[in-house]
Formats: sequence, structure tokens, C-alpha cells
Amino acid sequence: MTDTISLLICDDQEVVRKGLNTIFRYAQGIEVVGLAVDGEDAVAQAAASKPDVILMDLQMPKLNGIHATRRICTALPHTKIIVLTTFDTDEWVFDAVRAGASGYLLKDATGDEIVTAVRETHAGNNHLDPKIAGKILAEFNRLGQQKIKPQPDDSVLEQLSERELSILRLMAQGKTNQEIAEALFLAIGTVKNNISQILGKLHANDRTQAVLTALRRGIVDLE
Repeated sequence: MTDTISLLICDDQEVVRKGLNTIFRYAQGIEVVGLAVDGEDAVAQAAASKPDVILMDLQMPKLNGIHATRRICTALPHTKIIVLTTFDTDEWVFDAVRAGASGYLLKDATGDEIVTAVRETHAGNNHLDPKIAGKILAEFNRLGQQKIKPQPDDSVLEQLSERELSILRLMAQGKTNQEIAEALFLAIGTVKNNISQILGKLHANDRTQAVLTALRRGIVDLE
């Protein structure tokens, strides 16, 4: 049972909690260890069960998902948190990044996509939904409205090899290591080594931060 991924689901809507719980009931290798009704409940249950992954709603009473994510990431650095967002209404994606979330998932994702996101995140492949990445880029452009568009950071561009740039562009599209390896005809180990090099050159802690940094500096786009 050591290979089983323990999962905590946190959402203030009962129908969502029950729906997600049903999805994972049939997902091999994943065990739901708790259903939290708000951020405070999530913090308490996480401390007790120390889950591998948490699916965290953003908009909740008592304690919202961002504050809950920050507390859990500080107390349990090995626990991975995937933020659940409705995309059209949530404006907290940047705060979630700073809070330490490892993945970003739309609530209208299919059951298979949700299960895949949990598995990828547990494996260290931060799950960044392409639509969320698009929203992030749009926000960067809005915040920099005095500028025409983000200008490429030549100093970083010079440090990145052509292969690393290709991998970074695919990362920005939300591709997994396996998908990147297949697209570029590389061994999975080669992809992992190159991603480690990319993180170092961008001074990023994980894949999501690397993509956000690349988007902000104009190194990659989503077109």
C-alpha cells in the first residue's frame, strides 16, 4: 500500500465533494483520506492525515483556499496542493502561486483529467492547465499595460539552449514529461535533466514557477 496516493478533497459544496469522491473511488492507486468542508477543516485534516495531494477549492468560508494552501505548505512541505478554480470568477491564481500551490485545475475538467492531474502532481510534474496559463499571461499583460508587451530577457535567452527552449514551450502548454519526450523524440531521463537545468537557469523552485517566469519575461508565449 506504500504506492497508494493519499488524497484530501476540500470544497465547501457538498455536491462537488461527493462527485470528486466518487471519481476517485474508481481510480486505482489513489485513496481519499478525507473530505474537508472549508479551509480551516482542510488545515486540520491535513495535519492529521498528512496526505500526499490535496484538491483545494479557492473560494470558501472561514478560511479561503489561498490561506489554507499557505498554512499547509508551510507545515507540510511534502504535501502537494492542486487548486480548483472556476476560471471565470476566480481572480486569485497569482496569490495561489505565491502560497505554494503545485497545480491548477479547472472545475469543468473531466474525471480522467482530474485523476491524471493528481497523479502527475504527486509524481512532481506540476499540472498547469493551459487555460489557466492563458489567464496568467493575460494578467501579466494587463499589469504591464504601459508596455506594448513583455520583452524577451536576452540574458536568460542566451543561457537557455534550443532544446531547453523547446522543452520550456511545451511545459507552458501543460505537457507532461512523457508528452514532451514523445514530441521531441527524447528519452524521459533527458527531458528530466533538461528541466532541472531550466529550473536552475530561471531560479525557479518548480515547473509552474518556471513557466510563470518565462511568460513574465517574454521568453515563451502560449500561441
